[in-house]
Amino acid sequence: MATPIGNLRDLTFRALDVLRAVDLIAAEDTRHSRHLLDHFGIDARLVAVHEHNERASGDKVVKWLAEPRSVALVTDAGTPGVSDPGALVVAAVLAAGYRVVPIPGASAVTAALSAAGAAGDGFRFAGFLPVRQEARRRALRALIDETVPVVLYEAPHRIRESIDDFVQALGPGRRITFCRELTKLFETVHVCLAGEAGAWLDADPNRLRGEFAVVVHPAPAAPPDAASVDARRVIDVLARALPPSQAARLAAEITGARRGDLYRLALLAGPDHADAAPGADTDTGSDDGSDVDDSDTINETDAR
Repeated sequence: MATPIGNLRDLTFRALDVLRAVDLIAAEDTRHSRHLLDHFGIDARLVAVHEHNERASGDKVVKWLAEPRSVALVTDAGTPGVSDPGALVVAAVLAAGYRVVPIPGASAVTAALSAAGAAGDGFRFAGFLPVRQEARRRALRALIDETVPVVLYEAPHRIRESIDDFVQALGPGRRITFCRELTKLFETVHVCLAGEAGAWLDADPNRLRGEFAVVVHPAPAAPPDAASVDARRVIDVLARALPPSQAARLAAEITGARRGDLYRLALLAGPDHADAAPGADTDTGSDDGSDVDDSDTINETDAR
């Protein structure tokens, strides 16, 4: 069952009916869920189902269903199994032959897409970017020719360095949309070019706070001259020996093709250049949830 990603009024009438009717609520964080239940005056038994006990919890849920008892599965915000625990529990329940009923609701993915103005036939959800810089750059380089919008999640303590990697991997001309603190008091939606994103973030320290959904707009169609045989041949040769940015600059002088298009070709043609000094990957962070706010305030969080 989906729960609000911020504003508690985004909980659906159907979800309220389910929460009031079930015997048990399996929650990622019982403190978060207790705040939600208290807000709506619901007295229900909560049990913890999080990423560290999810596999064992699946067996417990199956046993509860066998008694029989009804169970609602929720995460802190959003939908179970979408960049949150839940998929293993659902798989165990299905394998045991029990019915799984999706109760839809608020979604950061669709909310971000609806506000981004990024046209495309469909979209791709890529979840959280990797923590390590090289892995993150590889993931971003894979989006260079993507023809549909891509939605990414990023934590506030990594957003600034991730934007630098956006520019390195996709070029400064790629359009992106920042969606920060969606549905909360300090909700922000900002569309810009990747090369402008760092300055926008740096202009206000509050912009570096809160959870981010980032929409990477589809790659622009390459003009014929950038895809010509001559341009490709030149960039293929230069990219073997030079970093992508330098190879693109020289190839542009030689062929007259657009530097940005040649830069994208260089990333595909050359070795895995990082355009950074050796040892630049110094990130020692982890996705252990340490950046999550443990307060029980879900709605109108003061992101400042």
